[in-house]
Amino acid sequence: MWMIYHNPRCSKSRQTLQLLQDNGVEPEVILYLQTPPTADDLKHILQKLGMPARDLLRTGEEPYKQLNLKDKNLSDAQLIEAMVENPILIQRPIVVKDDRATIGRPPENALELL
Repeated sequence: MWMIYHNPRCSKSRQTLQLLQDNGVEPEVILYLQTPPTADDLKHILQKLGMPARDLLRTGEEPYKQLNLKDKNLSDAQLIEAMVENPILIQRPIVVKDDRATIGRPPENALELL
């Protein structure tokens, strides 16, 4: 099953979705800003990505600065909670296929899952 955590206002997200569709994939589109993933969802996504929570953060967003998320003492659980409460902090797009996932930056990363 294919899923994309998508922000239609993001050009990379739109390009990744189009690339998937051009390759015959019609993923479930999750508009994560309107329907944020749960903490458990994010833990599973991070497992599939093979990365710590910190690597999924968008450091240029205002909540990153306001919540002082650059603090290296924050746990993965604390960072995940910040992303659940402020989904704008989540890197995009995230493409998930079964037990694997990738971030579509660049969009061609999604082709690794084909």
